Amino acid sequence: MHEPPPSWSLEVHAVLQRAGIRQAFYVPDAGLSQLIELLHADPAVATTVLTTEQEGVAMAAGAWLGGQRSVLLMQSSGVGNCVNMFSLLASCRFPLLAMVTMRGEWAEFNPWQVAMGMATPAVLAAMGITVLRVDAAAEAAPTVEAAAAAAFDCDQAVAVLLSQRMLGRKQWVTQ
Repeated sequence: MHEPPPSWSLEVHAVLQRAGIRQAFYVPDAGLSQLIELLHADPAVATTVLTTEQEGVAMAAGAWLGGQRSVLLMQSSGVGNCVNMFSLLASCRFPLLAMVTMRGEWAEFNPWQVAMGMATPAVLAAMGITVLRVDAAAEAAPTVEAAAAAAFDCDQAVAVLLSQRMLGRKQWVTQ
């Protein structure tokens, strides 16, 4: 039995629908799993599972060239994988709407996640990507709406960082 998605996932999905998102690219992530399920169930959206996050940057550029809007979903640990590909956005002025779940912050259990979690906002900014942060569930939909407008109306690259505190503490699960 599936839990119903949290209201922020439903609200963000509605924002993505209104923004005309037709493609979603992602590396599986627990923090975005319910939004990903909503996108999979949406007949207007083609979803693609990535083997690495940098593929999503190229696919977002391709979607734009093909006349479609897209969203890239990833975890902060994947931002470092995209640095070379982010140069494509700046060089060609492709828009990007990305949603990034943060790790290495609030009550992190995995020390491996801390370094990239701390570096993510600065790495994105250094690559010319506008960074918007969500610390409370009520901020998610309006922030994604603002990010989509900046991305697609102004040809900007925008990343919405979803804080670990908002998403909830992650823990090792043993079975």
